[in-house]
Amino acid sequence: MQTQPDPDYYDRLIDEKEAASYLCYSVRALQNWRVRGGGPLFIKVSGRSVRYTRRDLQDWIGAKRVANTTCAPS
Repeated sequence: MQTQPDPDYYDRLIDEKEAASYLCYSVRALQNWRVRGGGPLFIKVSGRSVRYTRRDLQDWIGAKRVANTTCAPS
């Protein structure tokens, strides 16, 4: 018996703790990137509530891919 993949998996909102775990970074790193820039896109739900989508995290990861050490990420 095979289960169907969740069609909303990449678009469902996740909190910063889950996003940090997904990226293998700390929550603090995500917080710093939100202030300084350079991190993945995020959604500000309210004053202190921030969410991410796995799709945005995957896009950010993809933008960091390089072929060798002399290539700068886009």
